[in-house]
Amino acid sequence: MRSLVLFVFVVLPGVAFSGVSIYYLLPEWAVLDAAYKNYQQVAKSPSATMRDLLVAEAAENRHRINCFAEGVGVLLGGVITAIGIHGICTLPNRTS
Repeated sequence: MRSLVLFVFVVLPGVAFSGVSIYYLLPEWAVLDAAYKNYQQVAKSPSATMRDLLVAEAAENRHRINCFAEGVGVLLGGVITAIGIHGICTLPNRTS
């Protein structure tokens, strides 16, 4: 019974939290890659102004921060899952 409670209330929410974070991380990663390439293009352009560079850099940094936050969510969900699995593994065996 205890292992079922740990599984339902700790392991499953941890897996779900990691899954949701991965779901939002992957598209953000693709947008970060596009923003990075755009910043490189703007930086190499001879007609780019300082304003153009700052706008491109801000867009890249925004997506970089979002990827960091989602990555932390993936790790946190993994830690919660690991705590639940560890709790299940360390329960005393009941042999009746």
